[in-house]
Amino acid sequence: MTSEAPRETTGERSTGEPSRTEASLALSGDSTRLAQVRRFAASFLTTARGAAGVLVRVETVEAVQLIVSELVTNALRHAPGPALLGLSISDGALRIEVSDSNPVAPAARVPDPARVGQHGLEMVTALARSVSVETAATGKRVVAVVALA
Repeated sequence: MTSEAPRETTGERSTGEPSRTEASLALSGDSTRLAQVRRFAASFLTTARGAAGVLVRVETVEAVQLIVSELVTNALRHAPGPALLGLSISDGALRIEVSDSNPVAPAARVPDPARVGQHGLEMVTALARSVSVETAATGKRVVAVVALA
């Protein structure tokens, strides 16, 4: 990351009831501020809990912090340039999106407890309701969906 502050945007779409809350965080190309990414996710969920009345368990906040940390680490490690973390809540689920400039989808590995490291995607898959990857010529987006209640 550079010395400039990450750009944050938050918003609520009003359709008569607060059914969706969203935020994003732009990140430059190094992983020196992963703690900030985890705090951003926790703060987003805390705000959603207070402002929109979304039920979020402490264990879910901890799982989300691990998921965003793993996905952002992978994006910054394997793609040149910036990444974007997007969080949105809809219908009792949190959608975590991490976009980067590398169009190559991450390779799923066979679980191997003897392997040192490279378990990030396995952990994300174990913690999330679903994980998907969308690729394009300009990069990819990894999406993890987590049930909140």
